[in-house]
Amino acid sequence: MILANYFYINQAIIKPQYVDHIPKAVQGNVGQVLDQKDEREMKAELCADLELNQVIDRNVGDLSGGELQRFAIAVVAIQNAEIYMFDEPSSYLDVKQRLKAAQVIRSLLRPNSYVIVVEHDLSVLDYLSDFICCLYGKPGAYGVVTLPFSVREGINIFLAGFVPTENLRFRDESLTFKVAETPQESAEEIETYARYKYPTMTKTQGNFKLKVMEGEFTDSQIIVMLGENGTGKTTFIRMLAGLLKPDNVEGSDVEIPEFNVSYKPQKISPKFQSTVRHLLHQKIRDSYMHPQFVSDVMKPLLIEQLMDQEVVNLSGGELQRVALCLCLGKPADIYLIDEPSAYLDSEQRIVASKVIKRFILHAKKTAFVVEHDFIMATYLADRVIVYEGKPSVDCIANSPQSLLTGMNLFLSVSFAAVAPSHLDITFRRDPTNYRPRINKLDSTKDREQKSAGSYYYLDD
Repeated sequence: MILANYFYINQAIIKPQYVDHIPKAVQGNVGQVLDQKDEREMKAELCADLELNQVIDRNVGDLSGGELQRFAIAVVAIQNAEIYMFDEPSSYLDVKQRLKAAQVIRSLLRPNSYVIVVEHDLSVLDYLSDFICCLYGKPGAYGVVTLPFSVREGINIFLAGFVPTENLRFRDESLTFKVAETPQESAEEIETYARYKYPTMTKTQGNFKLKVMEGEFTDSQIIVMLGENGTGKTTFIRMLAGLLKPDNVEGSDVEIPEFNVSYKPQKISPKFQSTVRHLLHQKIRDSYMHPQFVSDVMKPLLIEQLMDQEVVNLSGGELQRVALCLCLGKPADIYLIDEPSAYLDSEQRIVASKVIKRFILHAKKTAFVVEHDFIMATYLADRVIVYEGKPSVDCIANSPQSLLTGMNLFLSVSFAAVAPSHLDITFRRDPTNYRPRINKLDSTKDREQKSAGSYYYLDD
């Protein structure tokens, strides 16, 4: 399949959902492909905006997930068309890259063109959209598309599960994102938590150096890692799991505890040559037959309807749900979950968040989660670890801190991928369902929160 056929459908240019498949259809290095497709003479500008200059000479087949996503967006944006279509442009991208990609996508709006985006990260959708169409129905059977609504109204209709103009309810319950600065457990409950500490430690890998500041965590707790791609989140996870030994440990009074870990990687490659039932039976035999695990994990993730399907034939979202089931089904002290939102739709993300949160609380275990969907991250997080520094060069992982403190640090922190820059965004909460919303740049609310140093606004 040649590149033109891969991206073109009639007069529309499409950025496909599964960017992992692009290397099978596209040959050559990044710069060569972009030169072939550059109809708008925008290569230099797009490569700078989408951080592709550092991979410009790399073969497409050697790109990571995030690099493939940014490359695919560039291939579409660099061409002339009347209709631009982007299917899940935020997958594999960190928060900063998602916002930059949203700006690139909005720049394609011209008098003679329009843009259609399918997106499950509600904060990104809020940021880049002018109008919202909600889709509801029965997956694999039928779907209904509503008329366009304003951005706030459309997203809130989807979360409420009710279309007021049609007087139609398509979901039994509303989805809300009520969060609190501190957990509401009693002092007696908090005292029963097992507490663990890890020391300040450093790790150098090639030209990259990571310093992890001393911290502590408890069981029944979810720690979300916030940082750009390349800041060392996976490196820290591997150190915590005992798979990487630190170069230097500061403070001899604190030792790195040994943990049994269960790990769900970012990329999921379906290689198992049989059904989901056989996979679960082989990997987590005791768990998947346990009534409590079936009730808390398998039923909400709709695993039952996948049991007799071949693993290699599953879609991206189905694979993600099976991978989460496998991860939580393995007995462990710490569950390391890398981007659980990838390929899940907005409703499935909330369900997956609830499953993870309920499981960690009831099993009295700990989870470290890497998540770039801002809404999912805030819903999951009991504590956050914020990464600072220059990605792929020199970074620091701060100690775990409260949700409000950590989010404010993350949104105001200066990263230096190319040149020093801030995320330069502020969040407030929607008064209806409490979902975090990005303030419009330089709006009154944006200026007020920045002047007060309150980048993440938790109060009503």
